[in-house]
Amino acid sequence: MSLDTVIKFDNVSVFQRDILILSNISLSIKKNEFAYLIGKTGSGKTSLLKLIYADIPLSIGEASVVDFNLKTIRNKEIPMLRRKIGIVFQDFQLLTDRSVKENLIFVMKATGWKDKVKMDERIGEVLGKVGLERKVNSMPHQLSGGEQQRVVIARALVNDPEIILADEPTGNLDPETSESLVDLLLEISKSGRAVLMATHDYSLFKKFPARTFSCLNGKVIDSHKNSITQEDLVDSID
Repeated sequence: MSLDTVIKFDNVSVFQRDILILSNISLSIKKNEFAYLIGKTGSGKTSLLKLIYADIPLSIGEASVVDFNLKTIRNKEIPMLRRKIGIVFQDFQLLTDRSVKENLIFVMKATGWKDKVKMDERIGEVLGKVGLERKVNSMPHQLSGGEQQRVVIARALVNDPEIILADEPTGNLDPETSESLVDLLLEISKSGRAVLMATHDYSLFKKFPARTFSCLNGKVIDSHKNSITQEDLVDSID
C-alpha cells in the first residue's frame, strides 16, 4: 500500500451473519480524497463502512485500513484502528445531558486523553474547525440539527483521524444545512484526510461532484475505474 493510500481492498467480500452482502470489491482511497458511497437501502453501504472500522470481520479477500491488516487484526488492536477513524452518524448520538464540551471530553477520556490543558486546547481547535467555538457550553437541545451534526464532526476530529466515515450525515437536515455540511467535509478532506460519505441525497452531487462508489446488485462500482458519471450511477440504482 502506497504512503498516501489509507484504504485498500483486494477482492473483498462482505458478510453479515454469514449472509453475503457484497463481493469482489477492489478499491483504494487516498488520504486527501473525498468520495460518495451510494446505493439503495439494504444494498450494503453500512456493512461496508462497518468492515472498514472492524465492526464486522473480514473473511474473504485482503484489506488494509491505515496500515492495519483487517484479516489479521487482533481484538486488542481494534481500538487503535478506530482512533485513526472518525465516524459521523445520521442520528448524532450525542449525550443529551451533557454540554458540547462534555460530549467531546467523554470521547477523549475513552480514547486515552488525560492532560486537561491539552484536552481544552484540542476542543478549541476542533470546534473552531466546525465553526462552533462559541457553543462550547451549549447543551445539544439548544443547537439546531446542523449544529449538532457539526459537533459530531468535531467529535470525529478529536483524535486527528486519517479517515472520516460519514453514514448519511445529512439525512435529518434541510437542503441548505446539508450543503454547508458537505462543504465542511470537503474542506476536511483537503486538509489531508480521506472522507467517505454514504448518502441518499443525490442533489448534493451536482453542487459537489466527486468520486462515487455505488453498491449495486452485490457489487461496488467505482466511477473512476468504470468511467461512469455520477448521474449514470444514480440512474442505475433509482
